[in-house]
Amino acid sequence: MLPDTILFASKNKGKIHEVQNLFAPIGITILGLYDVEEIADIEETGSTFEENAFIKAAEVRKITGLPVMGDDSGLVVEQLNGAPGIHSARFSGLDATEALNNSKLLNALSGFPEPHKAKYVCAAVYLDAGHSLCTIGEVHGKIVNTAKGTGGFGYDPYFIPDGYQITMAELPLSEKNIISHRGIAFRELYEKIKQLY
Repeated sequence: MLPDTILFASKNKGKIHEVQNLFAPIGITILGLYDVEEIADIEETGSTFEENAFIKAAEVRKITGLPVMGDDSGLVVEQLNGAPGIHSARFSGLDATEALNNSKLLNALSGFPEPHKAKYVCAAVYLDAGHSLCTIGEVHGKIVNTAKGTGGFGYDPYFIPDGYQITMAELPLSEKNIISHRGIAFRELYEKIKQLY
């Protein structure tokens, strides 16, 4: 039987909101770490998105005993040899903000010709008694030099997906969830979860 509640091992309200929207039509409640007992920040010591997603989910499952999903995601830029990659959230340092991360990204790309080819990558995992699943979602596109749009978060105002003329931050959430790396990874994860029960 499908669980009616899954804990998402994240404090990122933007991510939690996106995943809640994805799972709402199928009747599974997604809780974030703000909804449970205080859990300290979990150090991401992996060298890949997949490893970091498993580290977070396993630690939260050990603490709570609940079915847990975790993810790690980021921006991979071709001209920067894959940076910021797994360091996307802390690209500008320990006190990173979205504005500082985006500023560092644009500065790093300023010496390269356009287009600045990039992709968003998301590794999504699910852990429950005896079950361990992982899926990967990717969306390819390019980085532009001028921010557009007020939706989304992170690098979204500077990322135009292939086949579009607007940034991820300009897309309605319903459309973003269809094409986004997180949407792809979590929809595939849900299909795998269904097969377990």
